[in-house]
Amino acid sequence: MSETDKLYEVWVYLQAEPLLWLTVTIGSYLVADKAYRAANLFPLLNPVAVSIILVSTCLICFNVEYERYFEGAKFIHFLLGPATVALAIPIYLNWNIVSRAKTAILISVILGVLFAISVTFGIAWFLNLNIQTIMTLLPRNVTAPIAMGISEVIGGVPSLTAILTIVTGITGAALGTFTLDLFRIKNMAARGFAFGLASHGIGTARAMSKNDEAGVFAAVAMGLSGIVTAVMIPLIFLVLRDLL
Repeated sequence: MSETDKLYEVWVYLQAEPLLWLTVTIGSYLVADKAYRAANLFPLLNPVAVSIILVSTCLICFNVEYERYFEGAKFIHFLLGPATVALAIPIYLNWNIVSRAKTAILISVILGVLFAISVTFGIAWFLNLNIQTIMTLLPRNVTAPIAMGISEVIGGVPSLTAILTIVTGITGAALGTFTLDLFRIKNMAARGFAFGLASHGIGTARAMSKNDEAGVFAAVAMGLSGIVTAVMIPLIFLVLRDLL
């Protein structure tokens, strides 16, 4: 047996092992994060976006089906839920700061969610998309686990909703600093809240890496926007179902 044949047999064996794809996923993120830090946190080198590109390239080059990849990486998917819930810890530890701005927070979340839903629906309506596609798009502005759950309930495509949610988060995290600087918003609580509301999990992670106060308010925005969206969209769905 030639060396090439031996290497091929080793690769076939590794492909069948779930641990391989978990390792590839974590390794890709570590490489992406190192590049992100080396570039002085350049927004377009967001580690989530870069690691997605790296993993996708690997799957395409080696002709690996998504189902096989997910079988190995599903442990990370499982951790999405606990990671989201764990954001309650910094909120609890800083509750005295958060409670002082409760009125502004509540108004901002409601207006922000309504704006996101309205813009999404307006663009979808303008493009004459079908009802299922519209329902897939509507939850895109909350964190992925919640967005997928909403999408499934109202008749969307949860897997596509997850992709759109990630793209929304990456875009917001990449352009958020530039936009906030453009409007000269310096208050760290306001900056963090904007990241959490517009970019959910990815934006919250970015805010936490920048400033503790920003991270707390980002977590508040992400959590509350998920709750408000989960209540609003099913109600909107009932109206749209009759209209469309």
